[in-house]
Amino acid sequence: MRYKLTIAAVLATLFAGPVLATDTVENPLQTSATWDDLKGDIVGEVLLENADGLLSINAPYRAHDAATVPIVLKQLDNTATISAATVVIDENPAPVGAVFGFGKDMGVLDFEMRVRVNQYSNIRVIAETQDGLFMTGRYVKASGGCSAPATKDPEAALAGMGAMKLRQFAGDAIQMSTPRREAQIMIRHPNYSGLQRNQITQLFIPAHFIDHMEVWQGDALLFTMDGGISISENPVFRFAYNDNGAAALTVKATDTEGNTFETVLPKSVNG
Repeated sequence: MRYKLTIAAVLATLFAGPVLATDTVENPLQTSATWDDLKGDIVGEVLLENADGLLSINAPYRAHDAATVPIVLKQLDNTATISAATVVIDENPAPVGAVFGFGKDMGVLDFEMRVRVNQYSNIRVIAETQDGLFMTGRYVKASGGCSAPATKDPEAALAGMGAMKLRQFAGDAIQMSTPRREAQIMIRHPNYSGLQRNQITQLFIPAHFIDHMEVWQGDALLFTMDGGISISENPVFRFAYNDNGAAALTVKATDTEGNTFETVLPKSVNG
């Protein structure tokens, strides 16, 4: 029976109170007593294979900004199908950062996101394929990401909440009959972690974040995200995909306050 990772169950049990390094030898996964405690809640007794040769993760050894740490995933084995990926930040208050599901038009996975890192921590990615679960990761030195002050005051942040932008990059693949394209989706949302303080009242701002998102290319699903407090403020996702000829990408999202956002983003080449 294939194991299915779900963020809702994991969050319920686990929520308690510069330039990317190109030499991955600099920051391999470290031994972690925290992971020994978390593993059973996240994957149970399922065997985790080493993802070397399947998937690489690029992350800075020392993060410039702990509230927006860039994480880049690149699939190395183009014969495999990565249908899902779970991002775990061992030492964060809610270690499961997000669970992603990937549609067939994502092709060979090439995906970037930004996360919060609260203290020096392993960042793990557990990839689900037709052959089981595979894990890789990096050790990142960063602190204070989950409690870092928001960039805007609450009123300003809520006023623009849900606005979305698409940036698309053509590259050389535009001449192909089914081109491989690269896009970036930006969503305006404070993604409050519950650990930040209002800079005027000094009271904690209640957690309020995007908990589900879908990106569609016409009628074809590109990817989904079930997210937690570790996804950065104003989430940004950059990804490659196989263009099926649809005129637009559609983004649908919900947040923990029950808000629903949906925007149709016409494709355009501007990079």
